[in-house]
Amino acid sequence: MSSLSFEVLGARAEPHAAVPTLALRLRLTEADAQPVHAVALRCQIMIEPQHRRYDPAEQARLVELFGDAPRWGETLRPFLWTHVGTVVQGFTATTEIDLPVTCTYDFEVAAAKYLHGLDDGEVPLLLLFSGTVFRVAPSGAGFAAGPVAWHEEARFRLPVRVWRDVMDRYFPNAGWVRVSRETLDALARYKSSRALPSWDEAFEQLLKQAGEEGA
Repeated sequence: MSSLSFEVLGARAEPHAAVPTLALRLRLTEADAQPVHAVALRCQIMIEPQHRRYDPAEQARLVELFGDAPRWGETLRPFLWTHVGTVVQGFTATTEIDLPVTCTYDFEVAAAKYLHGLDDGEVPLLLLFSGTVFRVAPSGAGFAAGPVAWHEEARFRLPVRVWRDVMDRYFPNAGWVRVSRETLDALARYKSSRALPSWDEAFEQLLKQAGEEGA
């Protein structure tokens, strides 16, 4: 069993990724100070919503996920954000790496809906690690492999502004809503028949007709 431990040092938006990506800065420490040839690292990232406070506006946006605020003592439970993985190059004693986390703005995904609903503050994260550690075999010929200890984990409070920075780089002042093709076709006909120049204006008109102006 490996004696690796993990610590999250910080987070930033990855400026040169092909898709919206958050980089978590990790420190890996080998307690025995034995050389590590490589690590095939996997990580399950959980959101722990019960570990922060919410203002009334945030509570209103999160009703779809957690129900009405008086029930949150029962409904705020940890849930999965994503699974990620990376390969760590060889090191001795300790090293630091960036763990890339691909983000989505698809509101059908609970994590995206939750993150969009927050105005400020921090997102309580729990990172659960697994994977395989490769070392030079004791004989000096070839490599020996062992698992990352199943209990290895780390907590981190991700600033909401960092997540917003990631999304603003790819979707400035915008969001995404997935609809069926039939709904999209109907919206396109509505937009075209009224000569509306943008989708925003089409939605604004529909909201006004529904009595939701200024919502």
